[in-house]
Amino acid sequence: MRVIGVGLALLTGILSAGFAGGVGLKDLTSAGKGGDSVSGREIYVNTCIRCHGIDGTGAQSVRLVPAPADLSSPAVQNRLDGTLFKRIHDGKPNTAMGAWKHALSDEEIWDVLAYVRTLGVGSDARP
Repeated sequence: MRVIGVGLALLTGILSAGFAGGVGLKDLTSAGKGGDSVSGREIYVNTCIRCHGIDGTGAQSVRLVPAPADLSSPAVQNRLDGTLFKRIHDGKPNTAMGAWKHALSDEEIWDVLAYVRTLGVGSDARP
């Protein structure tokens, strides 16, 4: 009986953490949520290109510490869609990567993510 009680308590804790609001309500494991890479490219050019550069490898004229992520690299391309969505949505602490959740809708973030996936095509990263 005690094992069942502990299991139920653990399950309740996991579920309540998942429904704590914000991105936790979304299914972040879905493959791209059908993001549109064409729309994503337009958003990327208007918002991301300043730091990540035209090809995603980082703008040469920007000297940020730490440097912006190379979006074409296997280190980025091999991450799960949900992980990348969350990074764009919430930003990355102690870096220049701010949260875009107030400027971009979830759909626009999925579109940007679909475009970012095209930056890894032709490398060792997944397409």
